[in-house]
Amino acid sequence: MKNIKLPPKNERFKLFGSIEPGIKMKPSEKEKMPDLQNIREDFLFEIDAVGITNVKIPVSVTSTLNPKTQSTIATFTLTSTLPRDVKGTNMSRFTEQLELYRRQGFTLNFSQLHDFVKELSERLGQRDAKLEVSFPWFYEQTAPSSSLAGLNHADARILLSYQHENVVERTVELTCAVTTLCPCSKEISEYSAHNQRGFIKMTTVLTDNYDESVDWKVVLLHAAQSNASAVIHPILKRPDEKIVTEKAYENPRFVEDMVRLVAADLYEIPFIQSFIIECRNEESIHLHDAYAFVTFDKTIGSGAKS
Repeated sequence: MKNIKLPPKNERFKLFGSIEPGIKMKPSEKEKMPDLQNIREDFLFEIDAVGITNVKIPVSVTSTLNPKTQSTIATFTLTSTLPRDVKGTNMSRFTEQLELYRRQGFTLNFSQLHDFVKELSERLGQRDAKLEVSFPWFYEQTAPSSSLAGLNHADARILLSYQHENVVERTVELTCAVTTLCPCSKEISEYSAHNQRGFIKMTTVLTDNYDESVDWKVVLLHAAQSNASAVIHPILKRPDEKIVTEKAYENPRFVEDMVRLVAADLYEIPFIQSFIIECRNEESIHLHDAYAFVTFDKTIGSGAKS
């Protein structure tokens, strides 16, 4: 083995461009430092949203399905508006607020989230604040014959908008995977029908009287799974596979069928004020995906839009 004689570490730093610290002239005490963010002047435009995004921290999630309490990693976006006469926001206050709740044990229920955005607006000295948090939600799925259970997951998202001492909107979103079988393929083929993995994305605005004892994640999951050709399972033995594939064959679904059927379920749920439903099928006999979209707002009675 060839030995290499290395210079001392400080010499190595100099070799790669490090220099000695210069004379420090500017103040190091916070009280003496200039505060550029809080300069008051006419800065031309009000800013709709300013803050931080793509911040990941560990959180707890509760559910009425097993596992009923779980730890997961959540990704946050936190913003507020900025008046025309203020130069900048105080970015560190967003992360300070997150760290405070992380140390206390952050559970993603509406009670904590409501307190969070209210306190965030007060910390920022603004009358509004918005929170968006995305996280994977795990739920137990049981095979239909063997009863073997394993974990599936769906992508969940919560958006809260706080303004003038009130939470003015609560939006929740769930994206989950299902199996869909092509009705056209079943109709024209002698022997079989092609199927695909479909992804159902449901974005809903909750009413003011939503009761958190009802798990919105489970409600949206059921709306997707119950209208699909078949449910996706983490564990299947041969008797399970027979049941699942036969169920898919008995319940063919286009993407158009899926969004309409899920829309009917969400329309009947009293705590859902409005909804957007998207279905994307990863086609097994095409390179493209099939896609459909429907939206409905119960407060104005608007229907599907093409």
